[in-house]
Amino acid sequence: MSSPRSVRSHASSAASRPAAKPRASRPELRVITGQRSESERAGDTIARVVEWTRTRSAPLLHVAIAVTFLMCTLIGSLMLRTQMVENSFEASEIEQRISQLTQDVEDDQAKLDQLVASLPSKAEEMGMEPQSGSTSIDLNGYQPSESESAAQ
Repeated sequence: MSSPRSVRSHASSAASRPAAKPRASRPELRVITGQRSESERAGDTIARVVEWTRTRSAPLLHVAIAVTFLMCTLIGSLMLRTQMVENSFEASEIEQRISQLTQDVEDDQAKLDQLVASLPSKAEEMGMEPQSGSTSIDLNGYQPSESESAAQ
């Protein structure tokens, strides 16, 4: 027969393990209400930016240039948008004017067509007679007379 089997664990006992580190307690949070005015806050913000630029590798001049560039870009964008809106209004006014002029031309064309249509009846009222046939003149063999060629 076989011998009884034994199982051994290589895990260390609780006494030989290092003690768990005590957990750091969380800091207590509290609300701080500011009693400063707006001008003090703005001055404090500027002072903090200046202090931040001194602690960084980017000097204040680089930050000032970047802020200036961003402000100029913003102003340029606003000006461009304003110009686009003005152009849009101008284009709509021009389109309205064009449609009004087109309508005027159509009205005048209708009046002209009406006058042309009434022309034969007015001619008859004045005593004119319609033409009975067509007359044509052929100038292919025309030669001026001698008196006309001498005058030139």
